[in-house]
Formats: sequence, structure tokens, C-alpha cells
Amino acid sequence: MLLFSCKNDGVEKPDRLVDKEVMENIIYDMSLLDAIKYNEPNTTEKYKVNPKEFIYKKYKVDSAQFAQSNIYYASDFDEYKKMYDNVVKRMDSKKAVLDSLIKKEVKRDSLITAKRKQDSIKAVKKVALAKKKDSLQKIKKKDSLLLLKKKPISPKKPKTTSTQIKSKVIKNGVQIN
Repeated sequence: MLLFSCKNDGVEKPDRLVDKEVMENIIYDMSLLDAIKYNEPNTTEKYKVNPKEFIYKKYKVDSAQFAQSNIYYASDFDEYKKMYDNVVKRMDSKKAVLDSLIKKEVKRDSLITAKRKQDSIKAVKKVALAKKKDSLQKIKKKDSLLLLKKKPISPKKPKTTSTQIKSKVIKNGVQIN
């Protein structure tokens, strides 16, 4: 009889009680928005959003209905704890997914950075190689111009041709070449 009378002293079920699953969703969303507000305080101000009003509109409840339902569910500690444990499980699973996505993002960013670094090194090497080739071409061009200007000096040889006819001039009986 004592147990029965204690149960009667509990909180009465409200007329517009929010369903237990919907209540868990509301608590989950409010927890996320509170975490965002805590980590980035300007976010809600930037987008001009009141987190609680947003949640109430999303789930089509008002603040009084939420408060009464919250008090009702909180009156049964074990059930209320189960609700919050479910919320924590959902958050942990989302956190694991987000952590893996962040790791992939970091890995992708590091690969992109490494590729950019390699590309920039290749570009620098190409520029250096091109400059080296240009300088070699200029030297070769200068050398060829100098060769054209300066004809090689070779010892002079008398020009003789096979068709050349040696003429013999004889004067006073003496042969002159």
C-alpha cells in the first residue's frame, strides 16, 4: 500500500505529452545546438537563430508542452536515464562517423599539400632547366657568331691548279719562271 501511494504522489501525465521518441530527438537536437553555441558562440547570432525556438518549430511543440513533458519523464529516473543514454549513444556514433570523415579530410589535405609541394619543386626545376638551356643556347649562338666573324687562319699555300699552264718565257736565252 505504501508503494502504491508513492506512485500517486508522482507527476501527473500532461494533456499534451510529447511522445518519448520525439522527446529523445528534441533532447538530442538541443544538445547539438548547445554544443555548437558553446564552441562557436557567434554561430547562432550570425544566422539569427534562437536554437530553442528552432527546435520547437521543427517538432511542432511549444515551450510549455516541452517543459511539462520533460518534468513528467524526469519523474521516472530510470526511464529518463535511458532516454539520455540513448541520446549519448547517438552522439557517440555520430562522433565516430565525423571523426573518420575528419581523418579522411586531413589525409586528403595532406596529400594535396604534398602534391602541390612536389608540383612546385618540379616547376622550379623546369624553370631552372629552361634558364640553363637558354644560357647554353646563347653561348652557342655567340660562339657561332664569333666563328663567322673570325675565319680560321691557316698557312697560305700557293694555289696550284692542274689546269694552270706554266708559261715559259725565254729572254735572251734565259728561261724565266
